[in-house]
Amino acid sequence: MTGWRHSSSFSHHTSARIRTAAALTAGVSLIAGCGVLPGGSGGSREPVKVMTFAPDKTRSTNLPGMPAMAQAYARWVAAKGGIDGHELQVITCNEQNTPAGAAACARRAVKEEVVAVVGSYSQHGDAFMAPLEAAGIPFIGGYGISEEEFTSYLSYPVNGGQAALMAGNGRQLAGACDKVALVRPNSLAGDELPVLLNAALEESGRGEAADILAPDDATEYAEHAEKARKAAAEATFAELKKDEKPGCVAAALGDRTETFLDSFRRLSDDGRQVRISSVMGSVNQLLINSTGGRKGPFEGAYVTGWYPEGNDARWQPMRDVINEYAFGDNRIDPADAGVQTTWIAYTVLRKAIEFLNRDEITASDLSRALDDGVRVTTGGLTPPLRWEYEDMLGAPGYPRIVNTSVSFQVVRDGRLTAQQDDFADVADTLLNAASSA
Repeated sequence: MTGWRHSSSFSHHTSARIRTAAALTAGVSLIAGCGVLPGGSGGSREPVKVMTFAPDKTRSTNLPGMPAMAQAYARWVAAKGGIDGHELQVITCNEQNTPAGAAACARRAVKEEVVAVVGSYSQHGDAFMAPLEAAGIPFIGGYGISEEEFTSYLSYPVNGGQAALMAGNGRQLAGACDKVALVRPNSLAGDELPVLLNAALEESGRGEAADILAPDDATEYAEHAEKARKAAAEATFAELKKDEKPGCVAAALGDRTETFLDSFRRLSDDGRQVRISSVMGSVNQLLINSTGGRKGPFEGAYVTGWYPEGNDARWQPMRDVINEYAFGDNRIDPADAGVQTTWIAYTVLRKAIEFLNRDEITASDLSRALDDGVRVTTGGLTPPLRWEYEDMLGAPGYPRIVNTSVSFQVVRDGRLTAQQDDFADVADTLLNAASSA
């Protein structure tokens, strides 16, 4: 992901950053391969060591902003004197978007005796979750892309994952599109996406979406783009009448959504009335800007996210931390869903540590506190989060979802804007999808 920082923020905060950097210099160290960043003096209490991992510099989805956000969070904690008197040490690891990379990060977490893995991304839950479970290490606030995040007894998700996004996207498109074509990865993780999208479409009496399978590491998608456009709408140069709806192409290819869009926009015009749709994580404001903004192909696009849109005032505390403690790190985009998820995941960690109020925090302490009903508020970024049995969705395939809310957004004048003020709850859609799978 490319980064974000207002140029005016640098001049406004330069002196504060210099003072903070100087204060932290003595306490900051890096270990080759995985960075370790302490946060706060910690007093007489024992340090709390955690890990954040995500893929970087791969041919598929890359989320370097997640470990970068974790490091900025640790610097902020350092300036505040730690979390409840505990020094916060953050280890980062490149998951590499492979099972071997995910397993290597998990083994490193076990070797380093971390008490939690926090705000991380991996499609390979079967590779990283088993080592963590064997060591009793909780997985807090993963991105929501792997099945194990919603089935493991040691996973504490903060959003509804890809499942909630696709169910929400179907709900969003049901009233706006005549027909829908879904372009999604030809992978195990991608196989559940049409089931979720169709469950929402069917609730509104719409037909199933055309399912267009595509590789998630291709360099062009001309064939897939043409196939999706034909499935979504008939060829016509007539303007839509007032009561007619366009076809919609929903693209959910992660980082390769941009590549697909480039192929889509290069298709020769045949008069088909088609609008683009996607989900957060495959689309963000930087992508919209880079493809032409209000004059680009995303204008009018529908986008489903987990959280409020990036300019919402509820994100201001996170933006303040980025401005003060990221030191211009261009990996961090505050509108990126991975960065946002990491912020929320570390909020959960902080609340759990404060709830425990102990001189030493262990992995079992954290998981027990979360199991026993620690209630985490996130300033309105999510509904209140709690992981007791009665708070969980209980749906087959993702029983541990506790947050079934999504946000509907639309691109207007080149900006992602809220389509409606409130979250939409897709719990019923998820249950229906699970029962039909």
